[in-house]
Amino acid sequence: MNDLLDRIVLPVAGPDDAAATARALSDRDFGSILALNVIEKAGGAPDKASVEQREAVAEEAFAELEARLGPGADIETQVRYGTDVAETIFDAADDFDATAIVITPRGGSRWVRLLTGDVALSLVTDTDRPVVVLPDVDSADPTGDDGPTDSGGEDE
Repeated sequence: MNDLLDRIVLPVAGPDDAAATARALSDRDFGSILALNVIEKAGGAPDKASVEQREAVAEEAFAELEARLGPGADIETQVRYGTDVAETIFDAADDFDATAIVITPRGGSRWVRLLTGDVALSLVTDTDRPVVVLPDVDSADPTGDDGPTDSGGEDE
């Protein structure tokens, strides 16, 4: 196993993000995982969704990740709350003694990322540990196919 992926923090925003991250990670050797969902608090402003709704999305994301990586994967899950998502991820990585933070790219145009404050940029520029950016398997395969399937020789 690569020491870089020995103890990794995987920030996941929701079930789709968890699925994309699992696809990107599935063909790599990795050790322990801290699957992390950060619930961003508005810092005095009204939140976009209730904490309960966001916690439910986090649980769905964790279930998706665990299902895709399989029962043999060493996965710890955690929900954290903070006003700065990147800083909250860094704190979790410190507490987990992570060897790296592993992310997959998320959609959105450059302008959208620029205007909304790109957490990925903060993760890459403000960190004290390696950040591994895995390719988005869906965007790498223009067909969106997860891989070969066996049709059993039957006509569709």
